[in-house]
Amino acid sequence: MPVQKMLRSVSILGLAGMIAAPAAPGIAQPVVRDGAPNPAACEALGFPQAQDYTRGMPRQAYRGGMPAPPPPPSPVAQIPPLPVPPVQKRIEQSEAYLAAPAPPSRPSIVVTGQARPPMDTERYPGVQANPIKRTAEEPVSTFSVDVDTASYANVRRFLNDGSRPPGDAVRVEELINYFDYGYAKPGDRATPFRPYVAVTPSPWAKDRQIVHIGLQGYDLPRTSEPPLNLVFLVDTSGSMWGQDRLPLAIKSLNLLVDQLRPQDRVSIVAYAGSAGAVLAPTDGRSKLKVRCALGALRAGGSTAGGEGLKLAYDLAKQNFDPKSVNRVILMTDGDFNVGVADPAKLKDLVTAKRKEGTYLSVYGFGRGNYNDVMMQTLAQNGNGTAAYIDTLNEARKLLRDDFASSLFPIADDVKIQVEFNPSTVSEYRLIGYETRMLQREDFNNDQVDAGEVGSRASVTALYEITPVGAPGSSDPLRYGAARPSAAPAAAGELAYLKVRYKLPGAGASKLIERPIGVRDSYPTVQAAPEATRWALAVAAFGQLLKADPRVDAGYGWNDVASLAQGARGEDPFGIRAEFVQLVRSAGEAQSRGD
Repeated sequence: MPVQKMLRSVSILGLAGMIAAPAAPGIAQPVVRDGAPNPAACEALGFPQAQDYTRGMPRQAYRGGMPAPPPPPSPVAQIPPLPVPPVQKRIEQSEAYLAAPAPPSRPSIVVTGQARPPMDTERYPGVQANPIKRTAEEPVSTFSVDVDTASYANVRRFLNDGSRPPGDAVRVEELINYFDYGYAKPGDRATPFRPYVAVTPSPWAKDRQIVHIGLQGYDLPRTSEPPLNLVFLVDTSGSMWGQDRLPLAIKSLNLLVDQLRPQDRVSIVAYAGSAGAVLAPTDGRSKLKVRCALGALRAGGSTAGGEGLKLAYDLAKQNFDPKSVNRVILMTDGDFNVGVADPAKLKDLVTAKRKEGTYLSVYGFGRGNYNDVMMQTLAQNGNGTAAYIDTLNEARKLLRDDFASSLFPIADDVKIQVEFNPSTVSEYRLIGYETRMLQREDFNNDQVDAGEVGSRASVTALYEITPVGAPGSSDPLRYGAARPSAAPAAAGELAYLKVRYKLPGAGASKLIERPIGVRDSYPTVQAAPEATRWALAVAAFGQLLKADPRVDAGYGWNDVASLAQGARGEDPFGIRAEFVQLVRSAGEAQSRGD
């Protein structure tokens, strides 16, 4: 679909007036590239600004699990809607549903003196924790890397609201990977990872050890970063009405706009009932125009997320450049309810577009109706980041501080495989990564999709192992066949690490490998490096939140806080200090029975 036609198909929620008006004949118009948006400048660019309709409203009016009905259209943009009666009917039905009060039988949750509906419509993938496996029977573990951090910010949101998150909302690997561990950096772009390994006693399980595996990604020089072809896909449906949703999404995207260079291109698509192109491809010099387009967005109506995705991909395709980073950036609560809303069908769409070279990153917002299942489906199959933005500070971390790791890939289809030595390790379990597990044969199959890793990003994984001679979790098989002893070359090895990856655009993978042995071991937790001690604290936190039965009964929140306090190290932005406070909040929530 040509861009001009898409610009005429803007949604009925007032977006039709967002096409730039021509300059008056005979009058020279100065070109203003950047600056703070103001009504006059944005009006001249054809983007009348929406009113801040949540300002001055009571907190419970927009923080609830079910959003308040959308406000009337802003007087700034009194433009007749485009005639789309079938969509209008669905929007009217959705608005009536959003405006309906909750049944009186549903109890309220009181947080900081404010009442809001319970968070019982949020959807999370229901997965079981990875089981303990006997090395003699299954010595090889294979999984796709995961650098997402959505679960950490979402867990923080629950705890800051005074409640304990549901177990399915806690993905331990995303909690661990939220932090920078200061691993040594690789110096070669062709080998974009440098492994880190440490083995230490488990702080939460007697007679167990932890194998800490870290991969530090290559730091791509700023001058080597390729151009960006980005499409901002913004959910402007009624469920995004509220300060922690669409207004926060707009502020977040403005942080990303700050980072744009002249060679970058940005388009904007909005969807609510129907989808429309709000901004045609615009170069990174015209930041004010992009900011005005974002500022003109407002929420209302039902959620045609699938249609928005299709339109965003069409726009990305028109500007596709194999030498650029081609990516759709979706900002939504994931509550798709109009058009293509089936996760399986959307998975097929983003998978097909990923293979064509356009990736998808997903940033989640809101509470009460947050659809984590949808977000994970889209991001995992779109080779992109899945993150949750609960505050503007989180947006700064993701879209300013971690800008390069979010947008500039250094490796695709990154897989980790660990083979444990049955002569030294009797049992093992991978902590987290339940939704990223692969079959053993998938490791060598370059057709099998796996995770993407961006510039400067790191990956951390922890295995809990039972050394040979320590009591196991299950009895050995009476009639199991005896395994041959380990080869002499493997004497003293605990395991063998393999990492497989593809350089961006490459079809064939490369391999990094190294043994894990005695030289990687530390006699006590206190003797282990700071990075390992911090990773252990975060892993313990996640397992306690999930009420994992593999954590000894005597190990509690105070133990986690003490371990974390001793491993805080340099903390210039207070991120680790915040974690320690979250540990305390989790303990308080548990003691209250929340």
